[in-house]
Amino acid sequence: MILKGFKEKSNKKYLNKLLALRKVNIDASKVNSLGVILNVDEFDDYDAFRDLAELIKIRPNKLKIIAFSSFNKDAALTWDDCFNPKDFGWSGSIKNIELKSFINTKFDALISYYEQEVLELKMITAESQAKIKIGILQSDERLNDLIIKTDLKEFSLFKTEVFKYLTILNKISNNE
Repeated sequence: MILKGFKEKSNKKYLNKLLALRKVNIDASKVNSLGVILNVDEFDDYDAFRDLAELIKIRPNKLKIIAFSSFNKDAALTWDDCFNPKDFGWSGSIKNIELKSFINTKFDALISYYEQEVLELKMITAESQAKIKIGILQSDERLNDLIIKTDLKEFSLFKTEVFKYLTILNKISNNE
């Protein structure tokens, strides 16, 4: 039990280091790929993100969704890429190959759709190589570039706001 506390403290220190070193660099490129980090303990509607990706003109093969569950073992069976606290080691090390691949993918946009203060979710958001990070209001505002203050259950409002702001920032392709 004591080791778990030390592990959490080392991961928090690693997260703070990542956030302190982060440089926001939003360029003029369009959003052509989308990554989504989802806490299935809070929200598990995969199709909602497919609809959002379709709205902002992301091809299905350019959408990648990973799910996190802190305790629901059944959720891991229904998702292709589901991870849990056991996939993390000390000082931010990651044991899951799919999770490492997700982090290293240079998405044009990343959506962090969770409200709970879960250290592992924050670490994935902070470590992601995405150009622009979009999320719901968190206690640590350094995680995301675009923060949309909505309730988790109001996904249609979140979707509308994401579309609106990406349009304002000229990030949506005019193809099709």
